[in-house]
Amino acid sequence: MFAQALTLVLPALAKRDDQLSAIQRLPLPDGTLPVGVGLLVAGVSSYAFFKVGVKALGTDGFKPISSLWFATFFLAPGFFLPIEQELGRALAQRLGLGQGGRPVVRRILPLAGALVAIVCLAILAASGAITSKFFEGDWVVTAALLVGFISYAPAHIARGICSGHGRFASYGIVMGADGGSRIIGCIVLWAAGVTNTGAYAFTVALAPLVGVAVVFARGDLKTEQGPPAPWAEVTPNLGWLLLGSVFAAGLVNAGPIAVDLFKDDAPPSVVTKFSYGVLLGRVPLFLFQAVQAALLPRLSRLAVRGEIAEFKHGFRRLLLVVIGVGALGVAGSALLGPFMLKKVYDADLSHRTITMLVLGTAIYMVALTIAQAVIALHGHALVALGWGLGMLTFVLVTWLGSNDLYLRVELGLVTSSITATVVFWLALRQRLAVGVVPSASSMMDAATDMPFET
Repeated sequence: MFAQALTLVLPALAKRDDQLSAIQRLPLPDGTLPVGVGLLVAGVSSYAFFKVGVKALGTDGFKPISSLWFATFFLAPGFFLPIEQELGRALAQRLGLGQGGRPVVRRILPLAGALVAIVCLAILAASGAITSKFFEGDWVVTAALLVGFISYAPAHIARGICSGHGRFASYGIVMGADGGSRIIGCIVLWAAGVTNTGAYAFTVALAPLVGVAVVFARGDLKTEQGPPAPWAEVTPNLGWLLLGSVFAAGLVNAGPIAVDLFKDDAPPSVVTKFSYGVLLGRVPLFLFQAVQAALLPRLSRLAVRGEIAEFKHGFRRLLLVVIGVGALGVAGSALLGPFMLKKVYDADLSHRTITMLVLGTAIYMVALTIAQAVIALHGHALVALGWGLGMLTFVLVTWLGSNDLYLRVELGLVTSSITATVVFWLALRQRLAVGVVPSASSMMDAATDMPFET
């Protein structure tokens, strides 16, 4: 059924990115609209997936899927986003020089394969504990975690190829098709009366391949032959980006995982309910991504032209907008959070829990914004340090903090984001004080450094 629908929509998607549409002619930065649409589809489908999944499986029955969700979106962006970043950066540089990028893709594939092998071996080694602790003893969900992680490797490589060649419509398709196919698959299973957890787990696991298939059919994963690519061309900052990305993605998904670890004999529903709160707390991230898409291209152009005073002014403006978005989210959650959670998911969480979760998200957004500026100023190692200290803070606070299950995790999320923000602010001051100047490649690393999926 879904394959037939995909066949019908493929012709509509066949317009190439070099054929300007009415939307592409609007006076917005390149890629803002197609990437924004992809983000919107992915984000809305996330909320819908949880809603439909709980209706199909019940609050306790959906808990393994909730755990799978957050584990997948910790592992996949954490390990594959740096591959996407470095691939996109290297391809963009070659495009500017009029050189083909196929050797770059061939060079990056073994790196992605090595990461897949290492992480999959680690999952297999810990599969017994993972299955019993997080997936309620369901080995099929553990298998789905493996398949899902593997599936995101080609998805991130496809995104890197699309961003490196400026094929923003296809980039948006990869993101949007992931979320769209996930919710369509879930609705089909629910309508058919399927109550098998494994079926929903593999809907999550296989969804990223749909977008890859679509852009492959469009021909937007093609690359041209070019001069050989040395390792240095694709790995100058890969190690630091990888380290920082793993910690950053871990922090944004750590809440439900920590609740699961500390819940002891509490029912599985406590994890599912907390997951609802985390999803609600991510609403400001949608506005954050829209702001980034609109302002970062301008900052990139200023940086490349060497207009550092204007770059600083633009960054301060971006930071103020992000703080405003975060403050609005915190105020809204304090007033309407429990009401909205009850309306959307028929679940109860306290004002404190919802407000703390949104506060943690708001501070995380500020940390991420400053981290992007530090990366733009070639501070990749400093960003890895900041996220690493943030993760250490989370572990210590949740371990030694309150005996209240939710409160200890809430405090961990807020304090870890504060720690990272302080480190990044000090790092930014240091980079500006010594007169470091952004480059086109460092700005591209910064603009694509979003270690979370919606």
